[in-house]
Amino acid sequence: MDLALPPKVTDRAFARLEELNAPLLRVAVEGGGCSGFQYDFRLEQAPQNDDLVLERSGTRVVIDPASLPFLSGAVIDFTEELIGARFTVENPNATSSCGCGTSFSI
Repeated sequence: MDLALPPKVTDRAFARLEELNAPLLRVAVEGGGCSGFQYDFRLEQAPQNDDLVLERSGTRVVIDPASLPFLSGAVIDFTEELIGARFTVENPNATSSCGCGTSFSI
């Protein structure tokens, strides 16, 4: 995993956060899920002191230091499909993922 590549947030993801009037989206990686790790998305009010903050027009996406290595070079997006609308992660570090796209392995 290359720690030099920070995650990117698409315009579509920032736009959805603005529509939700959400000041901050936290993206984290936790153990679990059917593939070993899973993504956790939470709306929060303020970042922690050690978070990586990605910001556009006052809307922020934050990632904690423990999750950051797993999200190096990843793209955080928002998709709308027949099965629903959700935030997603396109992760170049994942060697496999489950069918629903919420868990992955490295």
